[in-house]
Amino acid sequence: MPDGVIDQAGLKPGTTGSQSVGAHDGAATEGGLRNDWSVDEVRGLMALPFPELMFRAQSTHRAHFDPLDVQISTLLSIKTGGCPEDCAYCPQSAVLDAPIKASRLMAVEAVLADARAAKAAGASRFCMGAAWRSPKDHDLETVCAMVEGVKALGMESCVTLGMLDERQAERLKQSGLDYYNHNLDTSPEFYGEIITTRTYQDRLDTLAHVRDAGINVCCGGIVGMGETVDDQASLIATLASLPKHPESVPINMLVRVANTPLADVAAVDPIDFVRVIAAARITMPKSYVRLSAGREGMSDETQALCFLAGANSIFHGEKLLTTPNPAANRDMALIRRLGMRPA
Repeated sequence: MPDGVIDQAGLKPGTTGSQSVGAHDGAATEGGLRNDWSVDEVRGLMALPFPELMFRAQSTHRAHFDPLDVQISTLLSIKTGGCPEDCAYCPQSAVLDAPIKASRLMAVEAVLADARAAKAAGASRFCMGAAWRSPKDHDLETVCAMVEGVKALGMESCVTLGMLDERQAERLKQSGLDYYNHNLDTSPEFYGEIITTRTYQDRLDTLAHVRDAGINVCCGGIVGMGETVDDQASLIATLASLPKHPESVPINMLVRVANTPLADVAAVDPIDFVRVIAAARITMPKSYVRLSAGREGMSDETQALCFLAGANSIFHGEKLLTTPNPAANRDMALIRRLGMRPA
């Protein structure tokens, strides 16, 4: 075996099984992908010496993607504020003393005008988010019209609307929806510290409805909410052990917002954040790993390490729903500096 190659058990030449991370006796899965990752295994990956972790992540990334490509998405809040959930990180919660006031659902043409602008700025996917616990039927029909309009522009479509039942997922599929975002946010163990108004199983049920309807799943989480390394490993293990890996995995760094319970939580170390990105790439080799919220506070060097660790998608635009995002010209300048290209 040539120097520098990792075999199918996750071993470098010259290492033994006792030295490896990722060797296992789990059952084979579709396409050779694993859906049986344990928390211990993911924790072991994240604890690797940084050069070794980055080597493994980049090797996995190159096996499935062009390492120079960065998929560009734009996210628009189509209905802001007034959400009945109590997510501790979110300024849109009506339960918290949050600064975001409730707005009405945007008109279809106004959304499509933003979609056209996003496409002109280089985005290939347009994502729409509404601050709902779950959509009402008449609102869902309006969102379906938005999806149809975005598709007519030649863009991929994504929405995040809260919890869905089977019928709602099927209706979105009929509209041509490409991706549905519904994050797990954190580990099953830490979840109750962040959200009490819906259960972890509620989230898993929505993901199942989306997957069964034939819509691509966009599902990830947030790093830096006061969770432990074990919680971070548990989140990645849970995502990587779903019946099918999410096609898109957004990894967010917490944006600390005033008047929310997490406003004063300690910032996550950037290198630790990169380790989570790398673990997501290694355990979910064919998924897009999206570097999402928190980029406004990241240095160019941190973002470059995230790309090296296997992140291959970003949100592009001034805001992510309600929180700041780097200016479009900063994103494109960084991509050019790295010799990469928007895709």
